[in-house]
Amino acid sequence: MSTRRASREVALQVLFQYHFSPEIDLGQCLSLYESQFLRDKEAWDYANNLIGGVLEFKKSIDEIITTKSKNWKIERIAGVDLNILRIAVFEMKFMKEAVPRNAVINEAVEIAKKFGSENSSAFVNGILDQV
Repeated sequence: MSTRRASREVALQVLFQYHFSPEIDLGQCLSLYESQFLRDKEAWDYANNLIGGVLEFKKSIDEIITTKSKNWKIERIAGVDLNILRIAVFEMKFMKEAVPRNAVINEAVEIAKKFGSENSSAFVNGILDQV
């Protein structure tokens, strides 16, 4: 697994937890993942960048997702799918470091296959293709 893939997967897991339990201590949650999943400083830094960026730009990211997900209210989107979309939209629209659009979409689709439902990858691909 690539460094970036590992970073995205950890970011997804942290953001998913935070999505359903916003009262959790984010620092403590991050420490748990740091010690268990990422021993590579570059991967850990990238995961932190993704998490911080998604939280910082969440309102703008959610507005983009809302406009692209016709007939879907953001509240109805599965938590895993929504957080995969948030990470990908952050990388495509708000990240200072340029990441190729096709690479972001491909990674999001692959992560959706791993963590999402049977239809997640197609849903994620359809939304991100419009961003």
